[in-house]
Amino acid sequence: MEYTRLGSTGLEVSRLCLGCMNFGSGEPWMMNDREASIALVERALDAGINFFDTANIYSHGESEAILGEALSSYDREECVIATKVYGPMFDGPNGQGLSRKHIIDQAHASLDRLDTDYIDLYQIHRWDDETPIEETLAALTHLVETGVVRYVGASTMAAWQFAKALFTADREGGERFVSMQAEYNLVDRHEEANVLPLCRDQDVGVVPWSPLAGGFLTGKYERGGSREHGRAADDEFMDKRFTEENWAVLDAVRDVAEREGATPTQVSLAWLLGSDVVDAPIVGPRTEEHLADALGAFDVDLSAADRDRLQAPITPVWNPDIGDT
Repeated sequence: MEYTRLGSTGLEVSRLCLGCMNFGSGEPWMMNDREASIALVERALDAGINFFDTANIYSHGESEAILGEALSSYDREECVIATKVYGPMFDGPNGQGLSRKHIIDQAHASLDRLDTDYIDLYQIHRWDDETPIEETLAALTHLVETGVVRYVGASTMAAWQFAKALFTADREGGERFVSMQAEYNLVDRHEEANVLPLCRDQDVGVVPWSPLAGGFLTGKYERGGSREHGRAADDEFMDKRFTEENWAVLDAVRDVAEREGATPTQVSLAWLLGSDVVDAPIVGPRTEEHLADALGAFDVDLSAADRDRLQAPITPVWNPDIGDT
């Protein structure tokens, strides 16, 4: 396993992050098997992965609880646990958002579910139009100062929002966001026209989610073929991917994979790992075979010509109607 520092911090994380959104029983596409989920975490640890990402909203806390159980017999100091806050956790007032109350209450609830004394990376899952960023940053700073959280990160927002958050933290002397989770892969490159240049300029770590475009870049779909694989392929999240320019990207991925004796998954992840702005893509395998496939990306060495060919079909444009995870 390769390791890197997260953004400008001294925190060492594996170059692949294990995403735990599949853990739980909230949707048919989830693993729906607690023991298999725990075994997957153990396999990741055996492979050298030390970076794990979840969220309080994933299966309404079930994902966090499974991850906590899976890590309970391992050295906590070697594990980097990331979780998120924002989404609705209960009906009624203060059930969601980035208010001081919700953030602090949910941080302690996440500690309980994760069975840990602290969270390594606590991330705001979305921007909250209803709460001043000053209040959000004050709550996150309090959590760091009291030892509940080590670092704070953000996810999925417009560049102007993230710039405002960074500026406010600098102005107020508050805790600064050290990382950004952004949807980023070979067919979803809109963040190149949005938040990625800001992250590069501010030395903020980038942790891409959906690095395989919901499975599209694994090569399991065919033009005109069935779309019934894994996550519901007829929903908006997947439907936006079945375009001619995306098929052209996948054709290039398959060609490079065949030449390299690799899989489309490995080529797609190798492209991300070779980006100077990317720290650790979040992979969300449902089986140990999927995880082994992802780990093979480290054996793929893409040339500059390969990267140009893979990128050629798409010109990145920022689209605020982005996906959700």
